[in-house]
Amino acid sequence: MSPKAVNYSANSIVFFKGDINERIYILKSGKVSLKYNDIETGKEINELIKTGEFFGVKSALGRYPREETAIVLTDSAMVTFSVPEFEQLVLLNTRIIMKMLKVFSNQLRRIHKQVRNLLSTGEQVNPETGLFEIGEYYLKSRKFNQAAYAFRRYLTYYPSGRFASQAAELVQQAEQGVSSEPHAAPGAPAAAAPHPIAGGETKGKELSDIAKKYYNSVSLFSQQKYREAYKEFQLIINGGQDAEYTAKSLFEMGRCLFSLNEYEKCVQHFTHMIQKYPKHPDLVEALYYVGSCHQMSGDKGKAEGFYKKIVAMSSDDMPVNRKAKKALRSLSGS
Repeated sequence: MSPKAVNYSANSIVFFKGDINERIYILKSGKVSLKYNDIETGKEINELIKTGEFFGVKSALGRYPREETAIVLTDSAMVTFSVPEFEQLVLLNTRIIMKMLKVFSNQLRRIHKQVRNLLSTGEQVNPETGLFEIGEYYLKSRKFNQAAYAFRRYLTYYPSGRFASQAAELVQQAEQGVSSEPHAAPGAPAAAAPHPIAGGETKGKELSDIAKKYYNSVSLFSQQKYREAYKEFQLIINGGQDAEYTAKSLFEMGRCLFSLNEYEKCVQHFTHMIQKYPKHPDLVEALYYVGSCHQMSGDKGKAEGFYKKIVAMSSDDMPVNRKAKKALRSLSGS
């Protein structure tokens, strides 16, 4: 298959809110509006898509239902992509990647601000607390996809944070909520599951069991029980029941080795992981740990090379980009 050109007449619908559709669109000509409700005011928002812009990307890549309705305002021409076709396109064009990262980070900041306003008590909320409360808000609102995403981000950015144990428990509740939603039609991909890293799908109870093991292991890590967490992640990998959680566990095992100050083993581990999963979603984070291992081992030259590579591969808005720049400053000042 290859990307297809499609024409839509005025007043037609590309997709409805709640649809499960893994197509991604780029507007070649005409006018398209995305209609959705503002989470803060409940007011209906109409966002105009500009010519040359992609839309439908987040829900297609995340495999969750559409969050808006795409309405064709005038006769329009588009190109549609499947997820694999889109991934191939962006891999060949880093400018597209950077543009999307900027758009997504702006959207996330806007949503973060809106949810904080909903939760506002007149007190200043720090980013860690704010991210956890976003997850809680979405969970209470039964928006399970968004809740699971927020709690996963919390565990990624604050693995030893104040709410790490609670986040590990609540992300399980969110994922169970997604799997029980009526729109998850038989045979459709699980809405909560990210795009598989190495193929294969996990269904029903099996996903819940493996997810529980994984987040229990993350909780051990957050309690600084690195050796115990390492062993639990190893058991998930040895079980070989789910490609997604195998890849995730490989990354977490590397973090355990780093936290145990086993820098040589950590470098070897992440090198193996990157060779096995060259498109791993935590690839850049893995490179940061490799650079940190070299820095801690006294090889500043290798560390600098990895940090510079991370800066080149990531957006300014990404935490790993800021960490790499800070590490480079520390090397130049030492």
